Amino acid sequence: MGQLAFLKMFLLVSIPTDVNDNRRHIHVFRKGTRHMRSIAKIWIEQNGQKCVEIAESQLSAKDNEMIVAAIERHWEFINEQISRTFRGEKTKVKNIEK
Repeated sequence: MGQLAFLKMFLLVSIPTDVNDNRRHIHVFRKGTRHMRSIAKIWIEQNGQKCVEIAESQLSAKDNEMIVAAIERHWEFINEQISRTFRGEKTKVKNIEK
């Protein structure tokens, strides 16, 4: 699992097995929980172009909006870290602001 960024109480992650999915995306996990399961999936591109949108989410509208805005601001960093994950390289984790 490639950890990409921390945002408040959330951890943004890319999963190496997702390399075969038709669109790049990230999974959102809640930090500090015992059971690590994705609470949101957010597309970050479509046809190789930046396109940030929620695929599925168990979060509030406010949290979804905050996460999407942060991804928009840090898109280049996040996209590069996803590439690193897919190449089997170590990712850099960044604290991003809302």
